[in-house]
Amino acid sequence: MVQAGTESGARIPFPQLTAAQARADFDASSPLLDVDPPALGYERHLSLPTRDGAMIEARLYARDAPSARNPVPILLYMHGGGFVVGSLDSHQPLCRGLAEDSGAAVLSIGYRLAPEHKFPTAFEDAVDALAWIGREGRAIGLDPRRVAVGGDSAGGTLAAALAIEAKTNASLPQPVLQVLAYPGLSSRQTSASYERYGTGHLLERSTVDWFFRQYLRGDADRDDWRFAPLAADDLSGLAPAFIVLAEFDPLVDEGRDYAARLSAAGVPVDLQVYPGMIHEFLRMGNVVADALQARAAIGLALAKAFLAAGEKAA
Repeated sequence: MVQAGTESGARIPFPQLTAAQARADFDASSPLLDVDPPALGYERHLSLPTRDGAMIEARLYARDAPSARNPVPILLYMHGGGFVVGSLDSHQPLCRGLAEDSGAAVLSIGYRLAPEHKFPTAFEDAVDALAWIGREGRAIGLDPRRVAVGGDSAGGTLAAALAIEAKTNASLPQPVLQVLAYPGLSSRQTSASYERYGTGHLLERSTVDWFFRQYLRGDADRDDWRFAPLAADDLSGLAPAFIVLAEFDPLVDEGRDYAARLSAAGVPVDLQVYPGMIHEFLRMGNVVADALQARAAIGLALAKAFLAAGEKAA
């Protein structure tokens, strides 16, 4: 589909577009790929404060309205898009599905994008959103003792970094699970899978390079674990990880490497590599059955983690 669109001229590669054009293109293509479940019983638009005084938009999804009397577990979700594209709209079907499959609430955040907002703004927005859950969540029916962090692609990078930050930041709720779907994790894109799949498998090396030129302030940022969690010295004591990878993805090797690093550090890891899949497949429910199967697997992992956390708290 991608190759046909490019050859016909209907699809223009991101490196040939402005950031605004790429965002519009990304959002417009999303409904063609994904199955959008019906609206849930409770969907609410929120604005969350950040450390620099700005407000970011967010959407809260749940089967039923949460209540302060009986707070529900919550997945804080960061969308993918290379820190440049992606939105609350592009990932609404996925977030609705995750809320339905897990039985938990999902808070999807519209963290600020590059190049208008360089590294580490996206990471700081994610931290501030988790801190907001800790401060304000219970008042609107969210349980800060049962929080997971998750995301796909660049959102998975943010979720992994957020799990590292939470370990030493006492002001943050401690995640009970980190859900990482084909995340970017390495300082340098030099893995064997980048060589094998960096062209012709949806996510192109040239696109990744373009994303990072927009996002990073300079080359030194590449070695910061907030951008590349594999650069972190110590991964011990982190939340258990549920990692979803695609076989034909340039990022698959760094995902495997991170799973191995976590496991070696004593962190429980459930690694699932989907044969034949490519980057972004979670949002392709209209194209591949594996998308809905993987979403359901994530939902089940969340439900189990939240149940265990609830029993521990009781």
